[in-house]
Order: sequence, then C-alpha cells, then structure tokens
Amino acid sequence: MISLSTPRIIALWLALWVSLTVVAIVSIAVYAATEFLAWQLVVVVFTVSFGILYLILSSIIETFVYKKIKVIYKLIRSQKLKKEEKAKLALDIDRDIISEVNKEVEEWAQDREKELEYLRNIEAYRKEFVGNVSHELKTPIFNIQGYISTLLDGGLEDPTINKNYLQRAEASVERMINIVQDLESISQFESGQLILDINRTDIVGLANEVMHGLEFKAKKKGIKLVLKEAYEQIYVQADSDRIKQVFTNLLENSIKYGKANGRTKVSFYDLDDSVLIEVTDDGIGIDEKHLARLFERFYRVDKSRSREAGGTGLGLSIVKHIIEAHNQTITVRSTTGVGSTFAFTLKKA
Repeated sequence: MISLSTPRIIALWLALWVSLTVVAIVSIAVYAATEFLAWQLVVVVFTVSFGILYLILSSIIETFVYKKIKVIYKLIRSQKLKKEEKAKLALDIDRDIISEVNKEVEEWAQDREKELEYLRNIEAYRKEFVGNVSHELKTPIFNIQGYISTLLDGGLEDPTINKNYLQRAEASVERMINIVQDLESISQFESGQLILDINRTDIVGLANEVMHGLEFKAKKKGIKLVLKEAYEQIYVQADSDRIKQVFTNLLENSIKYGKANGRTKVSFYDLDDSVLIEVTDDGIGIDEKHLARLFERFYRVDKSRSREAGGTGLGLSIVKHIIEAHNQTITVRSTTGVGSTFAFTLKKA
C-alpha cells in the first residue's frame, strides 16, 4: 500500500496543484485576449505542465531531501539488521520514508539509552567486582607475608611459633586457592565451558550423604541436620556432583550463621514434573534489603562476621549458576531473627 506522504505522492500532489494553477492562469489570459477557449488547449497545457512539474519536483525531493534522509535511515537500519539482511537494504521511494525515519530514530535513541544504562551498570559492577577480588585476596596475602617475615626474622628457630605460623600460612594459601577455584567455576558456568553430567539421581540419598559429611561440623555448634520426614527415594535429572556442591554450600551456610542448638531441615515437595527442594534453618535470618543481591559474587550481608566464619563469598553465586545450568531456578525467603529458606527445583527423572 502506497502512503500519501511518500516522495512520489508528494511530488504528484504538488505538480497537480501547480498545473491546475498554470491552466487557470493560461485559460484566463487566452479567454481575455480572444474571448474563446478551446478545451484541447486546456488539456495540452495541463498535461505538459503536470508532466514537467512532476519530473522536476520528484527529482528535487529525491535529490535534496530524501538522499539526505537516506543516509540517516540506512545508518540506523544497518545497525539493527543482521549481516545477511544489510545487503538487501534499500530506500523505497514509494514508502513513507519520513515517518519511517522518525520511528527508526526514536527506536534507535531508546535502544542507545538502554545500551548506555547497561554499560553503566556493567562498569559499576566491574569496579565493585575488581575491588572485591583485590580485597578478598589481599587479606590472605598479607597474612602469609606477615607469617613468613616473622619466621625469617628468627621465628623459624623458635619451636613455640614456627609450626603454628607455617600452619597459619598454609591456611591462608588454602583460602586463596579456594577463591581462585570458585572464580574459575563461575567463569566456566558463564562461558558455557562446563558441561553437566546429567544422570538419574536419588536426591534424598544425595542430601543424606552431604548431611552425614557435615554432621561433625554441625555438632560443634549443637546444630541438627535433619530431613523433614522419612522420604523414600526420589529420582531427579541432575549432575550429582554439582547438586552435592549445592547442598554442601547451603548446609554449611546454615551451620555458619545458625544459632547454637538450632536446626536445619531439608524438605522435598512433589510439583508434577519437578521436585521442589527446600533447605530451612532457624538462624539469624537475612534482612529483606539484602535478598536481591544475595547471589552476587562476594556479596556479604555482614562482612566482618562472614570473614570470621570463613568461606570465599562465592558459594551462593556458584549455587545459583549450578541450578541455572540445570535450567531451573533458586529463590530465598528470610526473616531476621527467625531464619532462612533456600528453595530450588529439579526435573523428575
């Protein structure tokens, strides 16, 4: 369908109105001079003037207006089209180019604003991330430096501190290794390099295995790790090693930030084609303002308390990446002083 504001239509209307004006003037002049007006003359004058004017106006509009618009139009369109579509890009003079260009410019401006906002957010995140990495690595590095300097300054010959300082230095090295390994895991997940080994897995048995492995650590704080009820085997499609890592991170967090003589409960719920798994503790809880950023790298609710408890600050970020790699989601709900519940789903096998 041809729009009424295409270049050719604009030229057509202008030529028509000017031609009619010319015919009217010529007709009046001829009639005033001869008191006679032949219709053949009117037709010839109109046809000739209309044809010439149409060609001239079309040429002017296309040359001096639309060729300028064409540059803007093609520039904006070419940025939005795929490579194979760019070759087909052409300015159709029978289309309403002015309206199209106006629309394209508005859309382009909106897209650029979104891109700029995205880039600003990425830059802020990058700065925060670099700062967090340097801060996390700085602590163990300075610790190692202090212990080694003390040993070199004579502490190596002192049996009361030499072994102790070497063990502390080793613990700091171990912390650095854990941070680097966790960062590498996140990088592999985000780049798609890490391929999951999906198998039919008994999720109840997996949870029990992890809870038994953490039983000694939990007993130190008097925390009980329990299942909500005596479940039979529940099979899901999962990478057992990675889901074991999820349980380990969530249960270790519940121990670190749980109350003395508290309890952490693991529950399973049937959701037709999926299984909902919940890890619930009665610990200190998390303020609502922190929940949105809880799965970010190095994000800590209470930085001083978190570092005292150990860990890399990357555990929940890894948990989120593992669950998302299974094409599932993880959520958290928490109340300060009451406790927290982490919930994720897995497909049934």
